[in-house]
Amino acid sequence: MELEIYNISGQKTSKKAKLDDEIFGFEPNDHAIYLDVKQHMANRRQGTHKTKERGEVKGSTRKIKRQKGTGTARFGDIKNPIFRGGGRTFGPEPRDYYLKLNKKLKRIARKSALSYKAKEKSIIVLEDFTFETPKTKSFVEVLKNFELENNRVLVVLDGIDKNVQLSSRNVLKTKIVRASDINTYDILNANKILIVKSSIEEIEKIHSVNKK
Repeated sequence: MELEIYNISGQKTSKKAKLDDEIFGFEPNDHAIYLDVKQHMANRRQGTHKTKERGEVKGSTRKIKRQKGTGTARFGDIKNPIFRGGGRTFGPEPRDYYLKLNKKLKRIARKSALSYKAKEKSIIVLEDFTFETPKTKSFVEVLKNFELENNRVLVVLDGIDKNVQLSSRNVLKTKIVRASDINTYDILNANKILIVKSSIEEIEKIHSVNKK
């Protein structure tokens, strides 16, 4: 698969980038994508949710009325879960949501996601670029040149360029990642993916079928 290479002005150059069909033309595995996205979302959870049960609520332990003869249901103390301000029954407890997936499956998921984006023609290859100084306006201009200012955009660089990163951090719906750090969730969440030419080799190296 070959794609045109653009400059940051949004114009085509005379060069083309060859994308490895083993990665960008991979037969997608939807279940692998599901598992990888599930793991990504689960591992982002702090798991610090907590409610107080009746033994943890502050209040008297005195029985609030006699057991029999009132014609109503029996009650214990004021911390009973059926009372307002009482403890929570079977409430959430702190827990670890961590999930583990093997590297091969995660690699299949990323290749599947990249293949979907390639089929949708949602990948744009850029010449390597940088900014002389961090400037949000400069980065917004790049997005405008590709009519992406209102889209979720994932920009993939060979290595983190400090000026590019600082220029983009105040731009909503935009994320900068290194080629070695891309994940299935970010790929699928983006409407468009801007990949600089030098990062393609790194992506193909990481996701090669010969990689152990």
